[in-house]
Amino acid sequence: MAWRFKLAPDNPGWDFFRWQWITFGGSIFLSAMSVVVWAFMGLNYGIDFKGGTTIRTESSLAVDVGQYRQVLEVLPLGDVSITEVFDPNFTDTQHVTMVRLSAEDETLAVTPEQIEQVEAALRTIDPAMKFPSVETVGPKVSGELIYSSVLALIVTSLGIMAYMWLRFEWQFGVGAVLALLHDVIITIGIFAIFQIKFDLTIVAALLTILGYSINDTVVVFDRLRENLQKYKTMPLRDVMNLSVNETLARTLMTSVTTLLAVGAMLVFGGDVLRGFSLAIFIGVLFGTYSSVYVAKNIVLIIGLDRSGKKKSAAPDEFANVDA
Repeated sequence: MAWRFKLAPDNPGWDFFRWQWITFGGSIFLSAMSVVVWAFMGLNYGIDFKGGTTIRTESSLAVDVGQYRQVLEVLPLGDVSITEVFDPNFTDTQHVTMVRLSAEDETLAVTPEQIEQVEAALRTIDPAMKFPSVETVGPKVSGELIYSSVLALIVTSLGIMAYMWLRFEWQFGVGAVLALLHDVIITIGIFAIFQIKFDLTIVAALLTILGYSINDTVVVFDRLRENLQKYKTMPLRDVMNLSVNETLARTLMTSVTTLLAVGAMLVFGGDVLRGFSLAIFIGVLFGTYSSVYVAKNIVLIIGLDRSGKKKSAAPDEFANVDA
């Protein structure tokens, strides 16, 4: 038989409820602290949410981001982000960057005078530098982006809850969504503590976390549903413990391979991908944790009706629907 590498035995027999009030209580504590930090410290919003201006530059000289930043840091500006643009269609003498900046006063848009100052400062590096486009996001638009981002997270969570309700039982839907919120809230809390820039790419990462985490949770819940039908007299806690043990190898393998890919982006992706990959990295870690320790605990607290009083077709009504 060929040798296979395993992160965990197929059924290790570990008791995941042994320290349930420490693990589950710790999740509640971290979630509460994340909300407190978020409320008092706030997030370091990027230009997408604060409003600002994006200036596209084109130069025949090679881009030195440090030099660009040096000539701009003396200006009365807020957050400044400089990103070099790569395109296979560019010629050897075509070097393009995107300079994103916000006003010093976050309640106002970047003024035309400030844009002229930025262009003049950049022309000290290359007098022939061109500015093909200048796009401004005002405070009103940025406020709409915040609203749309929050709405996207809420609608996604409700959609996942509806799916879980149809696929399993309503208790599973509540447990899954609360576990997802646990992952998102803690991720946002970490961004608030370290004041990491929070923009639309982070919102995309949070939505990605929701999709990843629910996939892992569905696997555990699907095995739980099978075992509930197989072990009708076994206590619910023991059935849950057995289900997590049976899916643990798959959970760890999926998480580790995902973390390897995201970790590579985090290390080698540069400033543009760093916030996005960091959010996903944190979300995968806590998503794996919540699938094992949070989601099933919530279902256990709510309880399941195992009396068999429901019509027999109901539990298997969606049995053939692919998860």
